[in-house]
Amino acid sequence: MSEQIVLGIDVGGSGIKGALIDIQTGELVSERIRLETPQPSTPQAMGETFAELAARFNWKGYIGCGFPAIIRNGVALSASNIHSSWLNCQVDNVFSDITGCRVHLINDADAAGLAAMHFGLGRGEMGTVLLITIGTGIGSALFHKGVLMPNTEFGHIYLQGHQEVAERYCADSARKREGLEWETWGRRLNEYLHFVDRLVLPDLIILGGGASKHYEKYAHCLTLNTRVKAAILQNNGGMIGAAWNAWNLEQQ
Repeated sequence: MSEQIVLGIDVGGSGIKGALIDIQTGELVSERIRLETPQPSTPQAMGETFAELAARFNWKGYIGCGFPAIIRNGVALSASNIHSSWLNCQVDNVFSDITGCRVHLINDADAAGLAAMHFGLGRGEMGTVLLITIGTGIGSALFHKGVLMPNTEFGHIYLQGHQEVAERYCADSARKREGLEWETWGRRLNEYLHFVDRLVLPDLIILGGGASKHYEKYAHCLTLNTRVKAAILQNNGGMIGAAWNAWNLEQQ
């Protein structure tokens, strides 16, 4: 296998997906395989699913992994959409031990952001770029002059007048859970985006995650003056960015 091909895995609250990534082009060079996230999503259960996914590719090299938590030195410092037993867990060791492969870990939204900056709409943008991933939860990745500010977690802020964090109000899971029409949900997302727009004053907001595939259904609800675009990498960004991050760390 070429040294520029890396297995990227994106661990999510509802699915764990992976593909072989060409880190020079950001292209998938294999089929994308998705397995359901086990419930409860404990380290043992998710580790087994992670290993099964890696085995589907007969992969023996290092792995890039995006994980839905605040990540510092491979440790999960939050556990919002996964089992609470992940909190303070050395996640990279869990996955490395069960696969026998070196696993480089990064927050899942930060991974998607790296993909957008190197291979997507953020490429060449030297101002402030904010990527928002919309899926089971809401993740965020913030860049200034191409540099990542890791673990921003803007999905966990509180909007004025709300008792729960933002992702409970306007993640795609909220739309599904409450049976909302795209129009109604789009107005919620618009409220949230106006808030984060005032918070960080980005030059560009990129919407990624599963809901980015349906951008045309709610784009008309978004009334920001800031540029807002749907990620061209859509829901593959997490895998691509995780693979690129692992490759970059291996070069150091």
